[in-house]
Amino acid sequence: MFNSSKRYAVLNHIKTLDPVRDNQEIVFLVGAYEYPWLTQRALEFALFRTYAVPSISALLDQTGQFKQYGQRRYDDTSLIIAEIVEHGYDSERGRAAIKQMNRLHGRFNISNDDYLYVLSTFIYEPIRWHERYGWREIHEIERLASYHFWCEVGRRMGMKHIPPTYADFEAFNIAYEREHFRYTETNRRVGDATIAIFLGWFPKITQPFIRQVIYSLLDEPLREAFGYPRPARFFYVLSHRGLQFLRLLKRYTPPRKTPYTITNKPSRTYPFGYRIEQMGPIDKRG
Repeated sequence: MFNSSKRYAVLNHIKTLDPVRDNQEIVFLVGAYEYPWLTQRALEFALFRTYAVPSISALLDQTGQFKQYGQRRYDDTSLIIAEIVEHGYDSERGRAAIKQMNRLHGRFNISNDDYLYVLSTFIYEPIRWHERYGWREIHEIERLASYHFWCEVGRRMGMKHIPPTYADFEAFNIAYEREHFRYTETNRRVGDATIAIFLGWFPKITQPFIRQVIYSLLDEPLREAFGYPRPARFFYVLSHRGLQFLRLLKRYTPPRKTPYTITNKPSRTYPFGYRIEQMGPIDKRG
């Protein structure tokens, strides 16, 4: 618990920490106290970005998991990531989550560069969302802590040639998207299946409206890689003004005194809890 009514108490504490040594604590504080809702949305869109890379979408499309078991696939991914972020990669649960990720991915032929690109989105997409919609400016310590946190996760997953600095990895992220984002039918199928998951959380009558809002949150290269139509300007204004309003609201409301975590909450797939080792493709479970 972070028992303080001062709006910048968490940030002031973060400023006393080291982004290399204390990266697990910093990432937890940012995600559980400072930007819980925004961090969760940013990680959702980080994963969505990766589906615009044909080699990644082709693999996901081949498994059929998104189309047949989309909500389960979403919950498994969200919870495994949350186990690492909320408990840290050095914790028993964090190590179990990384082990499970390695087991699930190990049976596929995934290039190191694709692995690195996915890892990079976990660093830079939340930071970009925080820069655009966060209630305060993100601190350099937070940027570097995120970089060191996810690089360590990458090393524990066996990734090679991780760019040695924050700036180098960001340059890799940008260049990879510029080179690899292009439309394919597998991009579209996986994108459609993912959006169907999001829409399923809302009443049917609102789903066409929500779909346009989702399109408005996609930058042009990403939207074109999925082959989605450009939404009306109204939806761009609505989505971005809405997020800016939430930014102001957050700035002037009392800070959280307890962490917001998702690993201790029921999910649609696991309303009564889960075991890390049970997560994965439906056809691999007993």
